[in-house]
Amino acid sequence: MASNLRKSLVVNMQKYFATAAKVQKSEPVKSKTLAAIGESIAAKGFLRPHKPYAPPSNAAERVRSVAGSLQLTSDNRKLDNLSEKFKFLSACFQELQHGVPNSQVHELSTVADVIAFYETPVDTTVPLDALKRTDLPENLHIQYEYLRFNPETDTKFNGKTAFPKSSTLVTGLKYRGKYEGHEAKRSWP
Repeated sequence: MASNLRKSLVVNMQKYFATAAKVQKSEPVKSKTLAAIGESIAAKGFLRPHKPYAPPSNAAERVRSVAGSLQLTSDNRKLDNLSEKFKFLSACFQELQHGVPNSQVHELSTVADVIAFYETPVDTTVPLDALKRTDLPENLHIQYEYLRFNPETDTKFNGKTAFPKSSTLVTGLKYRGKYEGHEAKRSWP
């Protein structure tokens, strides 16, 4: 009885691992492009640790000249040799004063990929600051410097608030000097 149970358990485990291996083999491998990474960063937020970069108009020619000086003749030439790739990317950095982040080095496999990287601008502007530069419709207004209610200093409505038991606390170090907090009076101890 115990040996039959053991045999059926072994057979079931073999079937499970065989189907799991088939599922893993059939899943396609996703490759990321520079555009997909840019969309991902844009979706995640702002204040990335990258330096701003505006590509010059002749960025492609400058990268091609660096490639020519290192005997990398074709744009579709693979950069398989790591020391060759390092020399090429460091020479491009010296030429254009813009380095490739470590997280993107593995994606640059050809000279054409490097050209596409150096032609892509890097904008580090916070989205709220980007809104300041755009022309908004006349019926839309964004208040960049907001006001905080304080019953001792606000004269509108004689210091009365719609939320009498709510405090306005300033918790950030950046805004402690700019905004004054208010501790609401409580009717119970």
